[in-house]
Amino acid sequence: MIKQFVNKMGKAGGLACGIGLFACGTSAFGQVQPSAPIMPLTAPAAPQPLPIPVTTEVATEAAPEAPPAKPTPVADSKDVEKIVAAMMKKKDAEKKEADEKKKQEADAKKLNDYYGGTKYDLYSLFDNQSHLNLEAKKWYDKLSLRGYTQFRIGRSLDHEQNGPAPQLAGDRGINGVAETFTIRRARVVLSGDVSDHLALYMQTDFAAIGTGQSGQSVQTNFAQLRDLYGDIYLDHEKIHRFRAGLQKVPYGFDNMQSSQNRVALDRSEAMNAQVNFNERDLGLFYYYTPVEKQRLFKALVDSGLKGTGNFGIFGLGVYNGQGSTFTEANNDLHVASRLTYPWQLPNNQVVEASVQGLYGKVVGTGAAIRPLGLVANPIITPANTGGVDGIIEKKIAATLVWYPQPFGVQAEWQYGDGPGLNDAQTAVVSRPLNGGYVTGMYRHQTQCYGIYTPYCRWQQYTGGYRNQANSPYGYQRELDIGIEWQIFKEIELTLEYGKVNEPSFAASTNVGQPSYRNYNGSVLRLQLQINY
Repeated sequence: MIKQFVNKMGKAGGLACGIGLFACGTSAFGQVQPSAPIMPLTAPAAPQPLPIPVTTEVATEAAPEAPPAKPTPVADSKDVEKIVAAMMKKKDAEKKEADEKKKQEADAKKLNDYYGGTKYDLYSLFDNQSHLNLEAKKWYDKLSLRGYTQFRIGRSLDHEQNGPAPQLAGDRGINGVAETFTIRRARVVLSGDVSDHLALYMQTDFAAIGTGQSGQSVQTNFAQLRDLYGDIYLDHEKIHRFRAGLQKVPYGFDNMQSSQNRVALDRSEAMNAQVNFNERDLGLFYYYTPVEKQRLFKALVDSGLKGTGNFGIFGLGVYNGQGSTFTEANNDLHVASRLTYPWQLPNNQVVEASVQGLYGKVVGTGAAIRPLGLVANPIITPANTGGVDGIIEKKIAATLVWYPQPFGVQAEWQYGDGPGLNDAQTAVVSRPLNGGYVTGMYRHQTQCYGIYTPYCRWQQYTGGYRNQANSPYGYQRELDIGIEWQIFKEIELTLEYGKVNEPSFAASTNVGQPSYRNYNGSVLRLQLQINY
C-alpha cells in the first residue's frame, strides 16, 4: 500500500514539475508574472526533494531580464553619398584598367601588323620627334574628290558684213561656222590635308583642246593638268604657308575666282589677258592668312557669295612666266604680289579691297602674217617673237568687291606695259595697256525655286594680248547681260547675251585682209553646270 502511494505521489510531482516549467517559459517569453509556485505533496514517511522544481526556482532566480534592445542608428545622407562615390570610383578605375589593357593589346596587334611581325628598331629624325600614330586616318580618308562640268551652246546673232568671223577669246564654241554643243570645262579635283603641315591640291580638265587637227576639226576633250601644288604650313594654325607647284598667279580677283563660282560665263579680257594662259604657272609663293580671315574666305565660298577662296591677305612669289602649258623660254623669273583685305560691316555686309602687281620678261610666239594686208608687204613673222630675250611686262591693278548680300558689285582696273604688235604689224614691242570691268548683280533666294542672280557687266581694254601669237594689239568693248539660276546646289543654268567688239585673233596672209580685225556683233549663249 505504501509502495503504491509513493508511486502515485511521484507521478503527481512530475506533473507539478511540468506545470512549473510551463510557467517559467511563459514568464521568460511572454513577460507575464507567474503565480505562486505550486509546492508538491510529499509523503511524511519518506520525504524526498524533487529535483525539477528546485532547478526551476534556481533558473528563475538566476535568469536576469534581457536589457532593452538599443535602436539601430540611421546613416547620414552624406555618408551614403561618400560610400556610393567610392564604389563608383572603384568601378570606373576597374573599367579604365580593363579598357587600357584592351587598348594595349590592340596597339600591340597593330604594331605587329605594321611591322609585319618584325620590328627592327630603325628610327629616323622624325621618329624621334613624333611617335607612330596608330589612330591616324588612312590617305583615302584625308583626300576628297569633287568637280564640275559646264555644257554650252551658243549662237552669234549678227556681225559686220565685211568683218571677220565671230570669235570670242573665252569661248571656242563661237566661231560663225559650227556653233553647236561644247564642253567648256570638265574639272575633277583631288584635294585634302595630307598632314598637319601639308595639303595637296590637284585639278585636271578633261575638256582641253589638242594641238593637232583631224581634217577640218580641232581635236578637243583632252585631259590636261590645271593645278598640282602643295601647301606647306609653317605653323599649326596655318597662318604662314608656302605654295609650291602648278598654281594660279595671284593677280586679279576675276582670275583667282573659280569658274565654278563666277556669275558671268567668261572672265573679263582686261584682266585675263594680263596673266599666263589658263591663269596658272609653275612657281613658289608665300601666303599669310590670319585664322579669322581663313574662316571668312571659306565662308564667302561656301555661302555662295562668289568668293575666291584662300589666297592669303598677303602673297608674294616667283614663277616661270610663260604659262602653265608652255615650257619656259628664258632664265628670267616673274615676280607677283598681292595685298587684299576683306572685312564685315556691322550689318554683316562683306567688302574686300585689293592691290596687286607683277613684273617679268615674257617670250612671245610668232605666226606668219601679211602686215596690214597690203600687197606691197611680204609675208613675214613679226620681229621679237621667239628667242630667249623676251619683252618686259609690268602691271598693277586695283580691286573692289561688294559681295552680293543681296546687291553686289565687283570692279577691277589696271595699268601697265606689256608685249604688243606695233601699228605697222612688223614687230612685237613693249606698249602701254589699261582696262577693266564693272559687274553689278543681285542675288535673290527663294524658298522653292532656287537662287536667281541677274547681272550686268561692262568691260573695256586697250593693249596687247600676250597669250596670242604675235601679241596682237587692239581694243575691246563688251556689254554682257545675263541671269544665273541655281536650281539646286548641284545644278546651275546661265543665260547670257553679249554685245561684243574685240579682236578676232585670226592671222591672215591674204591681200586686203588685215590680221586681227575686230569682230563687232552680238552673241547669245546658254550654259548648264553640274557640280559634284
